[in-house]
Amino acid sequence: MGFPDFKPVSDNGLLVAFGDSMTPQVHDAVLRLDRVLAQHPPHGLVEVVPAFVNLMVVFDPLVTDHAAMQAAVQALLGTEVAGSTEGTLREVQVCFDADLAPDLATVADQTGLSEEAVIDAHLAGELHVVMYGFAPGYAYMTGVPEALHLPRKQAPVRDVPKGSVLIAGAQCLVSTVTMPTGWWIIGRSPTEILRDDPARPFLFDVGDPVRFTRIDRDSYEKAVRANG
Repeated sequence: MGFPDFKPVSDNGLLVAFGDSMTPQVHDAVLRLDRVLAQHPPHGLVEVVPAFVNLMVVFDPLVTDHAAMQAAVQALLGTEVAGSTEGTLREVQVCFDADLAPDLATVADQTGLSEEAVIDAHLAGELHVVMYGFAPGYAYMTGVPEALHLPRKQAPVRDVPKGSVLIAGAQCLVSTVTMPTGWWIIGRSPTEILRDDPARPFLFDVGDPVRFTRIDRDSYEKAVRANG
């Protein structure tokens, strides 16, 4: 298969893939096309949804079709992106107290690290948002240090609180609603990911770098109260 690969999806979507496994180069190509389509939207474009190795181009089938949209996207592939593609650094606070980090001790045991070493490794990770999925505001980040890579749990845990900082493999995310997860819960954040702003409903954009900063319990509780 040659890349980029174009695949019609339903009656109003075109999936554009730049590889079959995620590498920095492949994801950079996804981000660049996402930015180009935002700056030069083809006729009939409704939405672009970037993911790990591909992006979905959603269009209005009443004004265009798969062939026309593919031709428009192909014509834009070599277009230079105006401005930076590096994203905006976002800061997420996290408290690692034991009752807010029920899996921290297990992660330490399974990785052969102390709990403080797990925390230090996570805080040192070069994390980037690569896609949204699964639930509103669930921003999947890559860049968890290899020393912390663990497979998902064999069975998910129910009723995991909003704000839980989760890791699995090379990925990390902050839960935005209470729901089950099979990822490892190593802390909790008071940082609001969902925003009351229709023009910008989430804190992150795909491509943003993310820095986690440690806070104590008192600061966590104050931030939770301030967020209502």
